[in-house]
Amino acid sequence: MKECTMEYSLPPPDSLAVAFVAAAEAVAIVIEGRSLDVALAAMREEQNLQHSAVQDLAYGALRQYGRGDFVLAQLCSRPLKEPRIRALLLAALYRLEARPEDAHTTVNQAVTASSGVSRGRYKALVNGVLRNFQRRQAGLDLLVADDDEAHWRTPRWWIEKLRAAYPDQWPEILLAGNGHPPMTLRVNRRRLDAIAYVERLAGVGIEARALDDTAVLLRKAQPVAKLPGFFDGLVSVQDWGAQRAAALLDAHPGMYVLDACAAPGGKTAHLLERAAVEVLALEIDAGRARRIAENLDRLDLRATATIKVADARDIKAWWDGRLFERILADVPCTASGVVRRHPDSKWLRRPADVAGFVRSQTQIVEALWQTLAPGGKMLYCTCSLFAEENSQQVAAFVSRHADALRLPTGSGNAQYLQLTPRAEHDGFYYALLQKEAT
Repeated sequence: MKECTMEYSLPPPDSLAVAFVAAAEAVAIVIEGRSLDVALAAMREEQNLQHSAVQDLAYGALRQYGRGDFVLAQLCSRPLKEPRIRALLLAALYRLEARPEDAHTTVNQAVTASSGVSRGRYKALVNGVLRNFQRRQAGLDLLVADDDEAHWRTPRWWIEKLRAAYPDQWPEILLAGNGHPPMTLRVNRRRLDAIAYVERLAGVGIEARALDDTAVLLRKAQPVAKLPGFFDGLVSVQDWGAQRAAALLDAHPGMYVLDACAAPGGKTAHLLERAAVEVLALEIDAGRARRIAENLDRLDLRATATIKVADARDIKAWWDGRLFERILADVPCTASGVVRRHPDSKWLRRPADVAGFVRSQTQIVEALWQTLAPGGKMLYCTCSLFAEENSQQVAAFVSRHADALRLPTGSGNAQYLQLTPRAEHDGFYYALLQKEAT
């Protein structure tokens, strides 16, 4: 894949133009097939860019990508071949709609930014496209409303999957997926409860409310450095939907627990906060495994946790034969329930990717089941909304294993819990299986 390289004629380093150039670089990397997280991380390391506007522009452009790309097609006589100019225009269109009161500055700074991309060859084009957009915006809005991909800012195949699976909920799911995610904290219940921490937040001027005894929802996202006691292990950042895992697994003191696919370690830590269990945290990626260690160290929870780098499917590489009483199978998935946190993912995914994830999930749970003790429980978990990865996957597993019993997981006696994105949480799926005692 071709690498994008920036060619700067730099204005002041804290200007919006510099943010536009950097955001265009990040979005262009996504257009060429790489993830936004990777792009931003590399840019922060290589260019020391800490500009909050860069992140806002890049994430905003990608949340609006379906609409922005459609609009560009109406405004340009032929497709733009230069990915950084296309990305710059996507970022500028996002800001024009998000900040209409600041339209003059947006256009001016985007044109300035174009001078630093591709040696300024597209400066007149950027100016013309943005001013044309301002003149034609009302008419373009009508065209957007008639195009599903532009209106819902989501690929058509993705829309159809959600429409089929959630005939009554799909519009609100798509709208939620284009919004900003909540910032939710998990209070370390060994140290204090949610109500007490909300009071501590109020003391430093941060508005929040308790969702249950351990979850706290912030009214506005904050840097972790501003959270009282964060570096002392009082709280962690974790979505409320993800926090359901530890409670559903129902691990008791003294149990031996496996957290498969454990990075970045939030669920491992939550299990240890809830009960004095012994945990093996398994992660295939060495870099991500280091994040588990960092999180456990911050929370002072390393004593009863072992971290191994291995593929969960290859049990000969990591399992010593000791049976687990609880297993958290937090398997890799399309992440279709958390797209507002990763707005690039739905544009990087392809329909065939779903089947690929299903194959991997099947291989993982088949391997893990061999390591579960009779009478033990395995919690199957994804951050997906797609039935193939969730209800269909679990139904197929149970049909293959006569010793697998489905336990109530949702409200009443429901045998699964499917959370869809809401103001308080992201989308997650949970199903609890018990191995029949011999």
